[in-house]
Amino acid sequence: MKKTLDIRHVPNMQKARDRQAKEMILIRDELAIPHSLKAYAEGKYYYIRTYGCQANVRDEETMAGMLESAGFRHTMDYKQADIILINTCAVRENAEDKVYGEVGSLKSLKTAKPNVVLGLCGCMVQQTTVVDTVSSKFQHVDLIFGTHNILSLLDLLDEVITKKVRIIDVESKPGEVIENLPSVRNDKFKAFVNIMYGCDKFCTYCIVPYTRGRERSRLIDDILQECRLLVEQGYQEITLLGQNVNAYGKDLKNGTTFALLLEEVAKLGIPRLRFTTSHPWDFSQEMIDVIARYDNVMKSIHLPVQSGNDEILRKMARRYNSETYRQLVDMMKAKIPGLSLTTDIIVGFPNETYDQFLDTLKMVEYVQYDNAFTFIYSPREGTPAAKMVDDVSDEDKHTRFNELVEVVEKYAKQNAEAMVGNIYKVLVEGTSKRNEQVLSGYTESNKLVHFIGEDHLIGHIVEVKITESKVYSMRGELVHG
Repeated sequence: MKKTLDIRHVPNMQKARDRQAKEMILIRDELAIPHSLKAYAEGKYYYIRTYGCQANVRDEETMAGMLESAGFRHTMDYKQADIILINTCAVRENAEDKVYGEVGSLKSLKTAKPNVVLGLCGCMVQQTTVVDTVSSKFQHVDLIFGTHNILSLLDLLDEVITKKVRIIDVESKPGEVIENLPSVRNDKFKAFVNIMYGCDKFCTYCIVPYTRGRERSRLIDDILQECRLLVEQGYQEITLLGQNVNAYGKDLKNGTTFALLLEEVAKLGIPRLRFTTSHPWDFSQEMIDVIARYDNVMKSIHLPVQSGNDEILRKMARRYNSETYRQLVDMMKAKIPGLSLTTDIIVGFPNETYDQFLDTLKMVEYVQYDNAFTFIYSPREGTPAAKMVDDVSDEDKHTRFNELVEVVEKYAKQNAEAMVGNIYKVLVEGTSKRNEQVLSGYTESNKLVHFIGEDHLIGHIVEVKITESKVYSMRGELVHG
């Protein structure tokens, strides 16, 4: 029987662009669980598949907490699940293609188990074209809800189940800050902590401001309370999250800054403290000083450059030029010994010339990044860059991409080989799937290390001597005593 389609809200890019000054809405209500859903959940399972960034992972943990509060149990086998949620990413076109492929493949499961509730959420569904495509071509999807509708998840599921309807509820709005939602952490030793949501930068190629709303910061006391609890629970590492993490506090207009927050969290005594992602425009001298001052603030920083050419940076609306970026890197390296820098780079932005691309290679050669996430430009519908006429051929884009990767790997290899023979602190995360005697973990500079050791070391920070470089991972041996 064909289900009725109940459309509550659909995404609206014009509303998503709205950044008029409004008072931030803070919600602290306790989670309300529909009685009928609680009864339905007994003995039933949920499965969540997440694509994309750490913010999406944190959303997964929140949704898992809500579902388990209602009585659902987690399963790693989607075929066992009664609730399946696909949590999506909109940053790259290939991520969307993977989601469409997975949703299509679930049609046979839905046919065999018609009572399974299939939901689609995350950044991808904040786009009008995606909602139109899914609602018309993938009618086995029961629920489509947006990044601003997670608070309503249990009510939406209850209605889908009890009323036998399909629901679309995707709001486009500045957004709120919601506290007190339950959470199920994916990791026992490393935790993500949201400190702010959304982005006001509106880089011309980026869909995130439209899918995540305006920049809105959590109150510092709420963040510190969450971090303090994680320390008490024995977590070894906290990563502070935000689309533009070092813009934290600007909207609060009370003098709170990211540097202040970073220092206060460091004082709590967490063994390792990280943050992502930072924007060069908002990276202050005060931040650099705090990073240098505290040993437990990791000296591994992701600093997206995107391009090394000033004209392309202007067209991207990045708010800095190549010289100011270099000056920032120089200040960081002078103040922070052992600094490890990674970055994001886009190749083939509309009308990029080869000479402009060469400026990006020069930037890589200047900074000598430990790693770079490299991308061929992918237009996102609704962004200003998507409307730009592009005369760069696909062949030229791929040629430049290959040239860039070669230069990035040159310095990644050079930096990795310099680690051989030295001893590093490694947070042990688990054992190898192929050999239980091989442990794996990450150095303070976020380099993956494999070494022989006993499983009682999992969750602890140990010293490992690097014996071999595999460029993006290392082999080592445990240092005793």
